Amino acid sequence: MKKQSLDYKLIFALAAVGIIWGTTFLGIRVAVETIPPWFVTSIRQGLAGLIMMTILLFKKELKWIGWGNFKQQLIPSVLMIVIANGFTTIAEKTLPSGLASVISALSPILIFLGSILVGLQKMSFKGFVGVLIGFSGVVFIFKDGLGSFLDADYRTGMMFMGFAILAWAIGTIYTKTHANKSNNIVLNLFYQFTTASCIQLVLASIFSPNPDFSSWTSRSILAALYLSIFGSVIAFFSYSYALKHVTAVQVSILAYINTIIAVFLGWLLLDEVITIDFIIATALIILGVFIVNYKKKEKKVV
Repeated sequence: MKKQSLDYKLIFALAAVGIIWGTTFLGIRVAVETIPPWFVTSIRQGLAGLIMMTILLFKKELKWIGWGNFKQQLIPSVLMIVIANGFTTIAEKTLPSGLASVISALSPILIFLGSILVGLQKMSFKGFVGVLIGFSGVVFIFKDGLGSFLDADYRTGMMFMGFAILAWAIGTIYTKTHANKSNNIVLNLFYQFTTASCIQLVLASIFSPNPDFSSWTSRSILAALYLSIFGSVIAFFSYSYALKHVTAVQVSILAYINTIIAVFLGWLLLDEVITIDFIIATALIILGVFIVNYKKKEKKVV
């Protein structure tokens, strides 16, 4: 019997999503230290769009995709880049990067519930238990930061993170069921990044009409560049590639790898405080996601 060969491209794509997006929470936190959030996102996606355009021009593949396909790219662009990425960036102005990543780790559970609603998944007792355990982790986060809810900035940050993970879940399900029918990932991402950057630039001019460019530190600018090249170009390409080969729920399980990396880097480099309740919350959310996604391997009869 022939052994199934490993898909190294898929392994690389999944590893890139798991590791790189774990570091972007730190990158966002550093970028928004001196740069307004909507400018961070606009720079990030604008540069990513230019990189994609350069690749397409080099390969002579830059072309108009038609209004039908453009609509399919516009929806994930607005949901996953403008709202999910933009709102996460705004949230990290007031929330520690580790906390933002833990809230973000709930997205696989929302994707699981959404997949049930649209018929991509079937509800099971195991899935129900995983959802309960995952959301019990949120209770520990709120328990740990109950006093912080008196702070309006903290409440606002948590609200933005809630909308961010909801938009990401909807965008992931939509991408799995619609947008992945087009084969040219680079071309699709070019339209997604460029569209998102234009929308975010408008939002930046509305919410930060008179930016003080002289106050932008090289540290924040370098973080924004890192977010663009690694967080957008490499990670989004890898995410789109992975969605073509495995289920949306399976790809979303990488969120718990993101979380571990983000929490560790926040503690190591930004001196973010990690309490016992926070560790319990993180463990519960990761356990919940694992239970939701875990499947026993079926033994093949030879």
